[in-house]
Amino acid sequence: MPTPPSVERVKVWDPFVRLFHWSLVTCVVVDFFFLDDGKRVHQWLGYGAAALVIARVLWGFVGAGHARFADFFPTVARLRAHLADLRAGRPDPHLGHNPLGALMMLALMGMVIALGVTGYLQGTDRFWGEAWLQDIHALLADGLITLAAVHALAAILVGRREGVNLVAAMIT
Repeated sequence: MPTPPSVERVKVWDPFVRLFHWSLVTCVVVDFFFLDDGKRVHQWLGYGAAALVIARVLWGFVGAGHARFADFFPTVARLRAHLADLRAGRPDPHLGHNPLGALMMLALMGMVIALGVTGYLQGTDRFWGEAWLQDIHALLADGLITLAAVHALAAILVGRREGVNLVAAMIT
């Protein structure tokens, strides 16, 4: 019986990225599913989420390795190559984010910032009580939860396809 190839454990995500990820998950889940009163806790969780994203963006330029945007930014060429490999059924493993995962990450962070801005504006004199802004904020919140669910499902499916536990990688 042949010996299976050795599996090397590689640390991909640094402690800051892991802490950012799970802190953001906590802010979003608690804010969306457990708080619907629009009061101070909701606001502060929203501002905390936005601050986390700003910190992550900065870390994307000064962090090390796979945390850097340069390592995974989803250029058109990277996206085309990745999609071609997917269509052809060829494996396309990536340490860090694959191009579609990078696109999702940027979309999620953009949604959090947009929620922070629309939430903040609702408390200003100019936009206080504006129904259209409240509607946009609610639509963004629903969009964020939808994208987060797609992100989680994709992490599970891609992990199974590639034989890598992507969820565990974000923990350990």
